[in-house]
Amino acid sequence: MVKLNKIYTRTGDKGDTGLVGGERRVKYDLRVDAYGTVDEANSVIGLARLHTIGEPDAMLKRIQHDLFDLGADLATPYGKGMDKALRIIEPQVKRLENEIDRLNANLAPLASFVLPGGTAAASYLHLARTVVRRAERIACALASAEKTNPIAIQYLNRLSDFLFVLARVANENGSKDVLWEPGVNR
Repeated sequence: MVKLNKIYTRTGDKGDTGLVGGERRVKYDLRVDAYGTVDEANSVIGLARLHTIGEPDAMLKRIQHDLFDLGADLATPYGKGMDKALRIIEPQVKRLENEIDRLNANLAPLASFVLPGGTAAASYLHLARTVVRRAERIACALASAEKTNPIAIQYLNRLSDFLFVLARVANENGSKDVLWEPGVNR
């Protein structure tokens, strides 16, 4: 269990931060950017949860815990002594896939792209989806520079799909989806 007695430490005042294991990195490092963006996505999901109840809210709460796991994964470089690090695992990805399939089964197929909007919950879920997509892009850049958990990237990819489907559910099973009308303002 994590215990935080002091919130500020002053250790990052010069523009660097500590990773799990003690290594210091500049705050604009890809690894720091990746887990920071995951934290941002988690915050947007928190906003979406202000507008959800029942099963969707329980799913999002679980995902918030997963995102803390993912942040810990991304904050922990591979190396000596890190073989027992907290990492995202395949069953977490599979659970998202199963939930996507189950939720999507009740939605009408799309004939156009969906614009972010509709209900408040859907709007925040779309915002969370775009932040997750950014986290995924950063994690991919990180993976090209140093070893990362490939399942972490899979999780981010599935999570953005999950958030899209859940946004459609939040839009009264798609009936309040705002559909793109190509060239409508030409």
